[in-house]
Amino acid sequence: MTVAYQDRGLLLGDGLFETLLAVDGRPADWDAHMARLALGCAALGLPAPAETQARVAAQAALASAGLETGRAALRITWTAGSGGRGLDRPEACAPVLFATAAPAPAPGGPLRLITAATRRNAGSIASRHKTLSYLDNVLARREATMAGADEAVMLNTVGHVACAAAANLFWVSEGRLVTPALECGVLAGVTRAKVLAWAGDAGVPMREAALGPEALGAAQAVFVTNSLTGARPARSLDGRPLNEWPLMESLSAALI
Repeated sequence: MTVAYQDRGLLLGDGLFETLLAVDGRPADWDAHMARLALGCAALGLPAPAETQARVAAQAALASAGLETGRAALRITWTAGSGGRGLDRPEACAPVLFATAAPAPAPGGPLRLITAATRRNAGSIASRHKTLSYLDNVLARREATMAGADEAVMLNTVGHVACAAAANLFWVSEGRLVTPALECGVLAGVTRAKVLAWAGDAGVPMREAALGPEALGAAQAVFVTNSLTGARPARSLDGRPLNEWPLMESLSAALI
């Protein structure tokens, strides 16, 4: 697949993507990811790709990468296509879809987290949908790497805890599971939704809230979630050791 140098996704970040785990050639949570992509398209004013078009591209990417067995990270990218210079899209918008696949090793042990200086804009559409505008996330992850950590915690522009650079964020405080509310500039993660559903079924007290970093700093346990790693615990936050949540094994098993 060749992307034109005039492509608006390349030049302006005008587009969306979804990252899925594929196991033995079968994409996990396909319908949920395609539904989220369609919601993003509606928010950005783009037509949504045909589901069959995306599925054919996904299977071709897995086959081309030799990843029809084992674990693979499958990415579906939908750009606004080419449209000359400037911000305005052409009247005849011609979006471009392509898919790529790469090996997805099983997640490792607990993460070391640091709080990044890079902030997330809670008022931006780009924070609510999986757009191609991911520079803030890139910079936050770079901060973590340079600090010798594995992942970054991002606050939003009003100082509330939002998310990790490439994951949703959860913590346990006084027996209650807490996660930042979507209005904090949080992506409505597919795995996030599964954790919320599991908590409801398991009778685990759950709260979605807009809270400052002091709430996270007082947490007994912290974990992050995304579609490739499921739920992955943190061993430390800004150098402070964290406990392992006793229900972590039960949650992880439910997400498989």
